[in-house]
Amino acid sequence: MADEKQFSRRDFLKTTGVATGGIIGGSLLGGLIGFNLDGKSSDSSKDSSDQGGGDSHGGHDGNGDGGMFNVPDKGRVFFENDADFATIEAAMERIFPETDVGPGAKGLGAAYFLDGQLAGAYGFNSKEYMQGPFHEGLPTQGYQSHLNRAEYFRLGVKKLQEEAKSRHDESFSQLDEKKQDEILKDFQEGKVDFGVPKSTATSSYFFTMLRSATLEGAYCDPIYHGNRNMEGWKMKQFPGHQHSYLDVIESDEFMDIEPLPNFG
Repeated sequence: MADEKQFSRRDFLKTTGVATGGIIGGSLLGGLIGFNLDGKSSDSSKDSSDQGGGDSHGGHDGNGDGGMFNVPDKGRVFFENDADFATIEAAMERIFPETDVGPGAKGLGAAYFLDGQLAGAYGFNSKEYMQGPFHEGLPTQGYQSHLNRAEYFRLGVKKLQEEAKSRHDESFSQLDEKKQDEILKDFQEGKVDFGVPKSTATSSYFFTMLRSATLEGAYCDPIYHGNRNMEGWKMKQFPGHQHSYLDVIESDEFMDIEPLPNFG
């Protein structure tokens, strides 16, 4: 009977990395990607090249120059409207701009990270209590809106566009940096009316979520579609998911280690 099982316990242990010292840094997910339950490896590189087209980013082969977990630029799942995506991308770039040190939010693909998050459990608050009553919460109480995050971000993007149109008769993404900053500052200070009860949705909390998503997209594991080519990690000199530090752990000098993604 055991011989008839195509995916044995031994195969599972080998695939997830448990047999070589435990699940470290997401190796459970990493082992199962590219491995079908019938025990045959899938051609992930072929699949990724057929999805969405466009330039690829994200580099999961450990050397930052691409790999089978690259993310196509046109592979959006939430922001289907190009104008909306350009708006959120421009806003994120002002929060995390490109400098001499390295790329900004746009170059790091932070908007693609947010796009994927809003299409999933984060966007729909799937694991959170979302029933009333709704009251204005304290800063320590976290999310209090009757809108889920997907709705909140759609509303926020709409308001960014409306403010840009009403003030300058241009789309937000086409404004110069100074004008974009002025609008974002008003969002941060809660001066933009969202047109919903103030106790449940404000422009200031939208800005707070946008800023958090920008930083998360800049420094996440590249499998989540941000931190392209691990450039965010490189700027921080973060080594990523190294398998071991045994060869350098006794050194008294700072070690500049090339970062590795989850599946490096």
